[in-house]
Amino acid sequence: MLIDNGLFDRLRRFPDVEAPNLVAVDAADRLLLDEAAAALGAAPRGTVAVVDDQYGALTLGAAVRHDAGALRVHQDSIVAERALAANADREGLADRYVSHGLDADLLTDARVVLLRLPRSLAALTEIAETVARHAHPDVAVFAGGRDKHITHAMNDVLAESFADVHASRGRQKSRVLVARGPRPGDPTYPVRETIAGTELTVVAHGGAFAGAKLDIGTRYLLDFLRQTRRDIDVAVDLGCGTGILAAELAKLRPGVRVIATDQSAAAVASAAATAAANGLADRIDTLRDDVAGSLSDASVDVVVCNPPFHIGAAVHTGAAEKMFAAAARLLRDGGELWTVYNSHLGYRGVLQKHVGATTIAGRNRKFTVTRSVRTR
Repeated sequence: MLIDNGLFDRLRRFPDVEAPNLVAVDAADRLLLDEAAAALGAAPRGTVAVVDDQYGALTLGAAVRHDAGALRVHQDSIVAERALAANADREGLADRYVSHGLDADLLTDARVVLLRLPRSLAALTEIAETVARHAHPDVAVFAGGRDKHITHAMNDVLAESFADVHASRGRQKSRVLVARGPRPGDPTYPVRETIAGTELTVVAHGGAFAGAKLDIGTRYLLDFLRQTRRDIDVAVDLGCGTGILAAELAKLRPGVRVIATDQSAAAVASAAATAAANGLADRIDTLRDDVAGSLSDASVDVVVCNPPFHIGAAVHTGAAEKMFAAAARLLRDGGELWTVYNSHLGYRGVLQKHVGATTIAGRNRKFTVTRSVRTR
């Protein structure tokens, strides 16, 4: 094993939100690499896959500690993907890995899989099924996370796709689940549901927020979409998830082009499938991007947004503020941002600061919907 020479101390979260309580490497990353050390050391070149590395600790740690190359990496988040790329460039390790989708190219004949456990059991199900379907019969999966986010149900999910699942000893409030003996089966995802009380069909991959259900914040915002401007050409569903808001807006405004964008690969794939399922594929474009950064300034008439109130496991408003600033950049003069948020967060002042005059369009016991008008 080679020495990492302070690698972890140099890794950054950028371009993700950086703050004193947000780290680029945690105890689960370190434990994962330690538990998988023997397997990584024995794995032939090109047979190691890494899934949902947060900022590069797993990929670059394997590259440096085990002199590994031809690593195959999938990160659902494009922000994590870009953070890994930035860290790899800075360390001179950009040639050690290649990014892939969650597919056969990532996993065919893989002998070792390093996985940061997702918080969603649905996401874990889709990952486990995909590994079992494509990896080598002798594959060893090392799936790690913080104790507070690991549940017994995760063992059960892995056991559906692997014959042997056991947990490592805990360390620094982290643990690793080790799975061997893949049992390939028919894929569970994507799933398809018709939303009660609407005419919308939703298609969802495992990693998409809320799955094929309609979360209550989005449901409340749907009630206000009829109040959006009628004279619009381009609208953006920012942080689109499964594309429900995009689909409903496209139905309400037949002349509008809607761009459904999210940093999550699972979300963007789901939104594209939702658009197709509702006969709207020619009206809705999907874009995997970090807060629509590739779209031009002042190019959009309406933005709709149901922002997160956490970053990973940490409650933090940074992600929402980043989305509000992005909406301000995208909107033309007089354009509208329609936002739903948990009322206790009190985002109205933040929206006025970033976007412009903000009025409360509606409020119930839990959520507030606001309309912000861009002034340049």
